[in-house]
Amino acid sequence: MLALILSGLAPSASSETEPRAGMADPPPSDLPRAELRGLLEDVPGAAGYRYDTKDIAGQTMDTVKIVPRPSGGYLAFYHSSVGGSFHVSVATSTDLVNWTFRRQFGAGSSQPTVASAGNGFVVAWEQEPSNHLAFRYFPSEEALLTDAPARSFDAPLRLSACAEGTPNIYSVTLAPDIDHSRIEVGGHYFANCAVDRQQRGVLTNFSTWTTSRQGNYDNALLHWGVRGNIGDRDVLRFRGFHYGVVEGQYAKGDFRSWRTFLYDYQTGNADRTSIRTHGGSTAFANPTATVLRAPGGRPAAVFTLFIPSEGAAPREAGSLIYFHYLK
Repeated sequence: MLALILSGLAPSASSETEPRAGMADPPPSDLPRAELRGLLEDVPGAAGYRYDTKDIAGQTMDTVKIVPRPSGGYLAFYHSSVGGSFHVSVATSTDLVNWTFRRQFGAGSSQPTVASAGNGFVVAWEQEPSNHLAFRYFPSEEALLTDAPARSFDAPLRLSACAEGTPNIYSVTLAPDIDHSRIEVGGHYFANCAVDRQQRGVLTNFSTWTTSRQGNYDNALLHWGVRGNIGDRDVLRFRGFHYGVVEGQYAKGDFRSWRTFLYDYQTGNADRTSIRTHGGSTAFANPTATVLRAPGGRPAAVFTLFIPSEGAAPREAGSLIYFHYLK
C-alpha cells in the first residue's frame, strides 16, 4: 500500500501532560513529548506513508532507519533475507517512500543504524556469527555507496555470553578525526541468555569498547508490564528535548505483543503509545524517528516501524514508513 498525500532514575509511569490542582508544574519536556506521541500514533494523518516497504529490487526494507543524504534526498539502511541470511543494505530516495537499492554490506548483518561523522558516516549493525555489534566508518558518501570502509570494529560481547545487538547511535564526536573519536551507542544484551535488556556503550578512537547495563531504562517499560524482550530503540531531538522510541514485548515469544513506547530522557518517563494504522494493526516493533526536511523543504518527523505479521491488518505487515510535517 503506497500513498503520498499532498495536503536515568526509575520513572514514574505517568503520561499526564496537564497539572492537576495542587500539583507542581509538569516538567518542560512533557508537552513536547505529548505532541511527539500524537504524531507517532497517527499514521492515517501522515503527510506520506508506505506499508510493506520494499526497494526497487523487491527486497523487504526491514528495521529501516532513514537519514538525510548530504548530496540531496535521503538514505535508508535496512536488512533483508537473502539466501537464508540477513544482509544490511543501503538505498536512496527523493520522496521518502520510493527507494532505489544501492549496496549490500555482507551476510549475517541485520538491524542497522547510521550517524553522520564529519563528511562521512558511522554505520552500526548486529553481526553474525557470535551475535555482536559491528561498526564501520565510511569517510564519504562515495565510500558508503561503494562499500569501502576506512575503519572497521567488531565489539566483543561484554554483558551477555549469547547476544548483543540492535544498535542506535546517540552521538559521534571527532577530535578531530575518527582515530580520535567518541561514539556513544545504545543496544540490547541478551540477559542471562533469556530476554533482551538495554545497554549503553562507548566506542573510543574506533578501537576500544566499553558498555554498561541500563536498568533505569528497562524499568520505564517494566513498569508497564513488559515481561518479554526490551530491544530496539532510536533517539531524536524534538522541540529542544531528547526522546527515545523503544520496542517492548509484553510476553516473551509472542510477536503479537510487541508495542512501541516513547521515552523521555529528561525525566525517565515512558509513555505507552496507541498507534493507529489504516487497517487497525496492533503490533509494532523496531521503531525509529528522525527530524529532517521533507520533500519540498518543510521540516518533518519521519517514523518507521516493523509490523509483525502476527499483529498486522491485511496488507500492512512489514516495514512502515510515514512522516508528519512540523509547524
